[in-house]
Amino acid sequence: MSLPPSSDTVRFRDLLRGALGTLPDSFTVNRGLLNLVWLKPDQKHSIGRVLEKLAVSQPQQPALRFEDRVWTYAEFNAWANRIASLLRRQGVRAGDGVAILMENRPEVLACVAATVKLGAVAGMLNHQQRGEALAHSLKLTRAGVVICGEECVDALASAGYAPDEVPGMRWIWDGEGSAPSGWQRLADGVSGGAASNPPETARVRLRDPCFYIFTSGTTGLPKASVMTHYRWLRGMAGLGQMTLRLRRDDVLYCCLPLYHNNALTVSWGAVLGTGSTLALGRKFSASRFWDEIRRSGATSFCYIGELCRYLLNRPADARDRDHRVRVIVGNGLRPEIWDAFQQRFGIARISEFYGASESNLAFANGFDVSRTAGFCPLPFAVVAFDVDAETPVRGADGFLRKVSRGESGLLICEVTDKAPFDGYTDEQASQAKLLRDVFKAGDCWFNTGDLVRDQGFRHIQFVDRIGDTFRWKGENVATTEVEAACNRFDGIEQAVVYGVQVPDADGRAGMAALSFSQTPDVATLRRLAQHLCAELPAYAVPLFLRLRAEQETTSTFKFRKGSLKQEGFDPARVDDPLYVLRDRDLGYEPLTAALHAQIRDGAVRF
Repeated sequence: MSLPPSSDTVRFRDLLRGALGTLPDSFTVNRGLLNLVWLKPDQKHSIGRVLEKLAVSQPQQPALRFEDRVWTYAEFNAWANRIASLLRRQGVRAGDGVAILMENRPEVLACVAATVKLGAVAGMLNHQQRGEALAHSLKLTRAGVVICGEECVDALASAGYAPDEVPGMRWIWDGEGSAPSGWQRLADGVSGGAASNPPETARVRLRDPCFYIFTSGTTGLPKASVMTHYRWLRGMAGLGQMTLRLRRDDVLYCCLPLYHNNALTVSWGAVLGTGSTLALGRKFSASRFWDEIRRSGATSFCYIGELCRYLLNRPADARDRDHRVRVIVGNGLRPEIWDAFQQRFGIARISEFYGASESNLAFANGFDVSRTAGFCPLPFAVVAFDVDAETPVRGADGFLRKVSRGESGLLICEVTDKAPFDGYTDEQASQAKLLRDVFKAGDCWFNTGDLVRDQGFRHIQFVDRIGDTFRWKGENVATTEVEAACNRFDGIEQAVVYGVQVPDADGRAGMAALSFSQTPDVATLRRLAQHLCAELPAYAVPLFLRLRAEQETTSTFKFRKGSLKQEGFDPARVDDPLYVLRDRDLGYEPLTAALHAQIRDGAVRF
């Protein structure tokens, strides 16, 4: 009787099979490998140069599709050049910030391309933010020019930004009809502008910053992580050319917001790396997703895990496999739905990856291995972590300890010349992400803030976020930001916010333990829901409430969240009153045992 193969044997067999599977795309893989070797931070090279070369080598190849419109590489490059000419007339120079606030549409990408061609930095503002959070993000961009779509003018006004509020700022507006007072209309500004490549592009070096990508931090307000041309082009080579391996006639569909690196770096980078086509979607819709895939002729798409779960949760359809998609790229596809998703929709290859806007390296599943975030050749470690203390464990010698294969721990990445940490615009925030004297005196490692499982063969599997930040609906939610919004509501004396697991949902939903000065009635809780929906992005609004007379604190007056997270929103485990937000117009309603059972069984979804 033969014994079943060990897990190591199975994984090695899968890796070998996957490596052999790259042979048909060996030309693209080798291009990516050469790029990784060739790219040096001091070189004069950039995103703009890649675009310009494609406009010369394949001018009639479709570069961008959006609904019923198509731009060739020559047309898109010329459009970006005309916008660059406008920005130059507005005083934009190398190193300057240009704030971009628009929902998904072609103008965003054209404005980004124009900005980086000048050596300036595109501040990719989250169009779901409002008020203080958006004002803080704008300040971090250090922008002298704001480009805003008409759909986002109200959001900008909520942050106190308008021509009559911020003197010295230049304002560019994109929309139908005439621009509001104090604004220049984008279409008018580029009309008749120079379509030739700006000379500034040839002077941009890889080490220069190209984007500010905003991420939640422990302060509760967004942090601006710095993306350089070097990191972007390395992503293009590693994720796009070596892992995703698109071909020139491929079409990659992306409906993720362009202020996310999944869209701006992973999707656009994969497309520019092979001269293929980006099909941009306005936003994700589970009911329309496959229709848009078919309409665009997509052969690939970019995902986050929640997107895949939403598609899988829809009723089976006879046309589930009626598409041309052969490979997808993204992160967060949970192991428990991986096989079901791949089989139902007939996806030949899933290129899962792991990375973060501020991280100095990435993992990529380039060998088509199931249920893994992939492989990374650069120095990393998975170390023992104390979840209660929320800190890595140091031994008697003062150094960290690596976990064994199959165990979970904190993922850390060594900071080297080949894997630099570009950090945030805030130096203090940058230093807070670094661990020193990790395995030897003087070494420096980046703390990802993520728990992962060491799968062996330099592969990992994502487990969970640590600390105060949790993910919901594909977004990082800083609990301190939500707590601040709760505390601005009259009658709330203490607010403790944390993430809780919801059955059949990725990430963690927001839950707030609140202490009121007086017991709130139904009308008060309805007003609270209205307040939070107005103050916070939709994904950050707590779905569950727990009312407590007072909150438990540590000896240093920090709120205790461990037991709150464990007890969650189960009425059988919680004696305090519980509420749930099913309908934002009705507000929070009592969470009964019957309603909890419906949530547990999947009859109620969020």
